[in-house]
Amino acid sequence: MTDSKPKLHDVKLRIIKQLSDGEFHSGEDLGELLGISRAAISKHIKGIQEWGIDIYRVQGKGYQLSSAIDLLDYEIIQSVSSVPVELFPVIDSTNQYLLDSIDSLPSGAVCVAEYQAKGRGRRGRQWVSPFGSNLYFSMYWQLESGVAAAMGLSLAIGVAIVDALETLGATGLKLKWPNDLYYEDKKLAGILVEMSAQTGGVAHLVIGMGLNINMTADTCAIDQSWANLNQVFDDNTPSRNQLVIELIRAWKQVLEQYEEQGMSSFVKRWNELDNFKDKPIKLLMGNKEVYGIGKGINQQGGILLETEQGLETYVGGEISLRKAD
Repeated sequence: MTDSKPKLHDVKLRIIKQLSDGEFHSGEDLGELLGISRAAISKHIKGIQEWGIDIYRVQGKGYQLSSAIDLLDYEIIQSVSSVPVELFPVIDSTNQYLLDSIDSLPSGAVCVAEYQAKGRGRRGRQWVSPFGSNLYFSMYWQLESGVAAAMGLSLAIGVAIVDALETLGATGLKLKWPNDLYYEDKKLAGILVEMSAQTGGVAHLVIGMGLNINMTADTCAIDQSWANLNQVFDDNTPSRNQLVIELIRAWKQVLEQYEEQGMSSFVKRWNELDNFKDKPIKLLMGNKEVYGIGKGINQQGGILLETEQGLETYVGGEISLRKAD
């Protein structure tokens, strides 16, 4: 496990590890274990709460998490992974870390984190990233077919995420064009594809995903309906380590297929998973709104919309998708 500021966060991370079992731990016991005062423990607890972790204090019992935390384990993940993995307890952004490191990384390298201080979504939006509640996962990929071929990449990755979760037993998952995973009409995960550079026709891409697992309403401020993976698995969710391992396998497999066969090989599968197929929707493009009936995607990954003018196709750029009122 690596950490961008190990000494700064060491005490907080050790407290979290002790509390991760969901049991009560007294400030006195924690202080004795870590060699610091109870007042110092209290100060660190406040800092941990700023990471989005619910910690309660009960007089005479001590501190307890609202629920146990399933911490990521580097040794478990790397022991069965076919690509190099870096695990950060605390990081600004898993995507940004890979973007800053591509000169020293092989294609397929993965970065995961427990907490992101500056997680981001599409168009610069903040991605709420509480500690240990979700999964923050990024992969670096050298797309040999170049940047022009990357147009449908977020759609293919959406298929990869569904494939990974279905392998682990999930059902009822859907996709929203161009970059979201849905469950019961609510956002479960988001995908962000960023390009670092292009050299000799090869596009250097970083693909990030934020997946909600056990996020609580009082630890986030999200302006849209969202779902947790715990709902999908009815509180029998696979461990976060299992999720990372399966996602690495699925992403690598899909990216290799994408490289060889292109977007067209994913169109049928994506359309089967389309959350808005044959439903009234609207596309937002700046100040322009287009209303119609969703008809899936075409061979290039563009969205098809049945409008008063007939079947129209829209691709890329500042397009957002919303269910019509």
